[in-house]
Amino acid sequence: MPWIKSKTALVVLILSAILGLYAWLSAVKSPVIFGLREDIKQAIAYQPVPKGVDSLSAETCGTCHRAIYEEWKTSIHSQTFTDPFFQAYWRKDKHIWVCLNCHTPLQNQQPTVVSGLRGDRVDRPLTEPNLHFDEALQQEGVTCAVCHVRDGVIHGPFDDAVAPHPTVYDPKFRSTAICYTCHAVPAAKLQFYNGGPCATFLEFEAGPYKAKGYICQTCHMPEVERPIAEGGPIRKGRSHLWRGGHDPEQIKRALTVALAADQATLAAGKRATWTLTLTNSGAGHMLPTGDPDRYLQAEFEVVDAAGRVLSSRSMTVKRWILWWPVIYEYDDTRIPPFQSRDVTFSYPVPRRDEGLTLRVRVSYHIVTEGAYQRLQKKYGLTVEVPHVFTLYEEQVPLREGTVQRQAAARPTSPRCAPEQAHQDGMG
Repeated sequence: MPWIKSKTALVVLILSAILGLYAWLSAVKSPVIFGLREDIKQAIAYQPVPKGVDSLSAETCGTCHRAIYEEWKTSIHSQTFTDPFFQAYWRKDKHIWVCLNCHTPLQNQQPTVVSGLRGDRVDRPLTEPNLHFDEALQQEGVTCAVCHVRDGVIHGPFDDAVAPHPTVYDPKFRSTAICYTCHAVPAAKLQFYNGGPCATFLEFEAGPYKAKGYICQTCHMPEVERPIAEGGPIRKGRSHLWRGGHDPEQIKRALTVALAADQATLAAGKRATWTLTLTNSGAGHMLPTGDPDRYLQAEFEVVDAAGRVLSSRSMTVKRWILWWPVIYEYDDTRIPPFQSRDVTFSYPVPRRDEGLTLRVRVSYHIVTEGAYQRLQKKYGLTVEVPHVFTLYEEQVPLREGTVQRQAAARPTSPRCAPEQAHQDGMG
């Protein structure tokens, strides 16, 4: 019958359109969740070993700069290549070359040299073997030479350094410019982020702390007075710890959590309401920031004496992103500097003590549990990696007469930094 033929033709047309759209998306959609700026399309050019230095290895630098080396060894910068999360995600992305330009940025650290891209496609690199590849140096991730060595000269924040190797003052070390390359990752075609896949640098630049004279190093490389090199004069320099999104203590320093009730004491038979307030009181960027997977979870639970959950409510503070067919960030509930997010919870207070408890918890998640399990099952995450951290816990007995915790004061400057920052970037 004609109507059957018309219906069949319509179905075929729709299926053809869907397949055509899928083929088009597959052809133009980037295989990674970020785009390429010109300055990260290639690794940092091959760096020769400066005169007076045995190698580019951090351990060689540690011969004289021991305290700095020991700090660097504990940092996530030293683990950017060996980090189990990175290795699992990189395996998921089929070991695509571009990830190395931030995780092992020196050409010396990469097995191939990328000279260009076919059709400007990130998954079609023009490569050749790297004759200068140093596998041991690759294991060091963001090692000393990544920031400090250029063209056989050691770059640093001092203009009067006396050293057995060539040195030069570089103003980038007293500004945020040194952090820009890897912490302002842009979007690619068909990627519609609110700022970018990793926009920590841009968040800081647009935030209130920059106007006060703070720089990234204020919190992530705190000032310390000590000899820069063994036997040298005491200087005001910086630690090389870079504590950040993988360190729950750093997150705690950035976050103020306050729990308050709508009444000073609980009254039996009446409904009580609690407000949990999360304030970004100590971070100059969004909280959380960095990888889009990171989020905060605020939870209320009423449990009985047997531990059974009778009622609950939660709030997720995160970026809300559609990943397919295009990347589209449709909401962002993260907390800007000096701002807050509130979640409330109400529950009737029993007329007699029933052993009920209100549990309140704030946790920080590096990845979702589902993503973590996929990394284990499909992408070779063979070690247990801490990825959920409790930042705050409170237990309130639900019975008459319980005095409630009141809201805490909210700081108006970073708790990791001095009250006044010097304009030269050393404060």
